[in-house]
Amino acid sequence: MVLSATEKALTTKAEPNPTAVDWSELPPELIQTIAEKLITHTDYLRFRAVSTTWRLSTPTAPLHLPTQLPWLMLPFNQTRRSTQGATRHLLVDGLGQRKKITGASRPFFSLSANKSHSLHLPESSPHRRRRHRGSSHGYLAFLDESPDFFLLNPLTRAKFSLPPLSSFPNVVAFDFSDVGREYSLRAPNGDVSTRSLSEMRDLFIKKVVLSSSPSVDLNFIVLAILNQTGDLAFCKNGYRSWLFIEDAQSYCEDAIYCNGLFYAVNKLGQIAVCDVTGEFPRVSFICTPPQIGGDLLYLVSLSSDELLLVTRYLDLEILDYGTREFRVYRLDLSGPKWERVTSLGDQMLFLGENSSVALSASDFPGCKGNCIYYTDDYSELNYDGMAGNHDLGVYNLEDGSIDPLPCCYSLPRMRWPPIWVTPNPC
Repeated sequence: MVLSATEKALTTKAEPNPTAVDWSELPPELIQTIAEKLITHTDYLRFRAVSTTWRLSTPTAPLHLPTQLPWLMLPFNQTRRSTQGATRHLLVDGLGQRKKITGASRPFFSLSANKSHSLHLPESSPHRRRRHRGSSHGYLAFLDESPDFFLLNPLTRAKFSLPPLSSFPNVVAFDFSDVGREYSLRAPNGDVSTRSLSEMRDLFIKKVVLSSSPSVDLNFIVLAILNQTGDLAFCKNGYRSWLFIEDAQSYCEDAIYCNGLFYAVNKLGQIAVCDVTGEFPRVSFICTPPQIGGDLLYLVSLSSDELLLVTRYLDLEILDYGTREFRVYRLDLSGPKWERVTSLGDQMLFLGENSSVALSASDFPGCKGNCIYYTDDYSELNYDGMAGNHDLGVYNLEDGSIDPLPCCYSLPRMRWPPIWVTPNPC
């Protein structure tokens, strides 16, 4: 019988290649060195999945990773359809392993992967009547219809309790039995008024900002922006009550943490620099010429020595609203003054109820530089429950155009608005 060349190839036993490398047998220290060069959590998970040796040679928590591309936390029971029309919805745990998840889960949309991941997050179930008040360093801040206040990492499920709402300095009394008037609050002018449990949950806190990741730095500090009074309050890990930063009232548009200090901005674009590391808060001011205009203001740290102010302009109608324009300014300390920025280059900004994030688009496939990815942090306190969809999209700073987010679909405002959450695997 005469064999063909193909049959000979199939029946011939392959000789071992003496030059072949068994990658699973690399020295552990070399494997770890290579792993530390990776910059995305997804690549790190794939790297550890190569073999048992690679997994055992690298830590579960990759402390070396830089800030990750934010995921967009969507409302419950929402799946998205890709541009081809196929639903893409994965069940994962915090370490990237696919699992069957029981109970309440929440979809998180990834821009670079163009798909959503469902994380087990019963804390945000509508049945729990909780609200999030900001995301920072991968942690969501949750309030409910009680004084309880806590931080939760949706990826790892690490949880940290904060001092209760009843411990804020302007809360003069709290009584569960006084239904509908459980809280008594003192206004800056001395007047005392009452608030219900749901009113405090929904309206008292505007946003929470962290100094660092609580799971990495147990000396983390939390800054809370109060919505109705314009106060700034803070607590350190282990505190039983909140403290006001007395000299920074009205600097309540936004805040970030940079170089060991909290920076807060008022409606005119002026900055309060808050040092809360000592026994008593110390406040200094960067008095720039007033920035007139803009409905919402955001602070963004591009680097340790570069601070941006972003102003957001809305078209406000009687029953609707939407973003019209963003303007970006860079702080020039020689003035001091804000200088208009016409291009962000490769940088992209993520704005909303989250702590603002700036990242390089070239590090993340599927993302565009010189753009602002924004969510709706206006609706709940102004037009909550009204008709229309949430205001979110991608603003191109070059030509002023606005594109919908890839996961954008009809999303009534009576639901919680989506929020950016930076995945934090540590």
